[in-house]
Amino acid sequence: MSKPPPSLNRAAIFAQAWPIMLGQASIPLVGVVDAVVIGRTGDAAALAGVALGATIVNLVFWTFGFLRMGMTGLTAQAAGAGDRAEIDILLVRGLAAGSAIGLILLALMWPLREMAFAVFAGGEAVTAQARAFVTARFAGAPASLAVFAINGWLFGLGRTRAALGLQLIMNLANVAFDVALVFGLGMGAAGVGFGTAGAEWVALLTGLVLVTRISGASPLTLARKAGRAALFAGEAMTRLFAINRDLMIRTIALLIQFAWFANAGARLGAVNLAANHVLMQFVSVAAFVLDAFAFTAESRIGQAIGARSRPQFVRAARLTFEFSLLSGLALALLFWSLGGLTIDFVTTDPAIRSAAHRYLPLAAAIPLIGMPSWMLDGIFIGATRGRALRNAGVLATLLYLATDFALRPFANLGVWLALCASYAFRAGALGLHLPALLRSLGGPPAVAGARTIP
Repeated sequence: MSKPPPSLNRAAIFAQAWPIMLGQASIPLVGVVDAVVIGRTGDAAALAGVALGATIVNLVFWTFGFLRMGMTGLTAQAAGAGDRAEIDILLVRGLAAGSAIGLILLALMWPLREMAFAVFAGGEAVTAQARAFVTARFAGAPASLAVFAINGWLFGLGRTRAALGLQLIMNLANVAFDVALVFGLGMGAAGVGFGTAGAEWVALLTGLVLVTRISGASPLTLARKAGRAALFAGEAMTRLFAINRDLMIRTIALLIQFAWFANAGARLGAVNLAANHVLMQFVSVAAFVLDAFAFTAESRIGQAIGARSRPQFVRAARLTFEFSLLSGLALALLFWSLGGLTIDFVTTDPAIRSAAHRYLPLAAAIPLIGMPSWMLDGIFIGATRGRALRNAGVLATLLYLATDFALRPFANLGVWLALCASYAFRAGALGLHLPALLRSLGGPPAVAGARTIP
């Protein structure tokens, strides 16, 4: 059996993962800042409105999360095969698709918003705040989706420090805009929405500068150099749409889970909705931190697939899993010990505090429960196995909905137990496809490692 390349060791995995970890950890921290900015005003309806509005925006925007996920896998595989021309073409395709879809969403903002509020219940006061937040957030749709593509491209190349810089700039801009618009101008939930939208446009401009420096030419120059025939090659476009279609269905299925979770809290009243939103910040921190190793797996697995190296695939999966398991345990202990103090800082409302403290143990357990599903996501995204991701996502969502219905007599406790179970469903469903993925790699190849694209 040929040996994996020397760079595929624990030190190299951690060196690639830590910038993603910092960047990803800062994303939910911005959500925490959003919650603090509104929560410190003492307005429960505004806090619940931001929670409901964020759920709706995430449902719409992350429907197109394939712009990030598909880009990572395809770019990593092109890097593993040493195909620099395809790497450049993928960047142009991703930016064009993200910008176009974002403009369509902006044009359709009113009907999409009204359809969402016809489904989600929150009460008159909460819905008014949520509507203002959603309207403001849609102003950043074109930039948000184009940044998805840029991040996917950077992750696929293993350019995690560049991705970290981009994320930190966007998050700092978000915090500054939030404070200025909410505390400075008193814009409430709408101010939080406009702050995030403005930060997304700052991120797009920054991202264009980054990718130009890495590629040595601007995306427009790369497009002209490649030509229409290469950009829209039939076989490549067919594969791109097939992968993205499956990832889109999978993403919609998973977003339905979280939208259902938020709406379940809304059915139980504004206090439970707001408390669940505060606790979901812990879940978001866990997901985004552990995604550092999932994203590293996407890149490493994609390069192994591109190089047709089974040893490289197995070693990358094992090393990233080890780091993820240890990190999940550390996060669970951290949330268990410091979660109560964090809840009391985020909100001053006594009823919201009480409800959040009650369900904190379940939120603290999610880093360990969810870790296998996040890692398997990374493996299958890097391998661009869209069909497996689609089937697993749909199955896990159906099982989650059935569990939620069964546990409704337990009120908000049932809501949280069903969410915990959903991660186990997702890991189990993806695990069923893992043997077939390994078999597809065959035996050890003559060449053990992927070529590196600088």
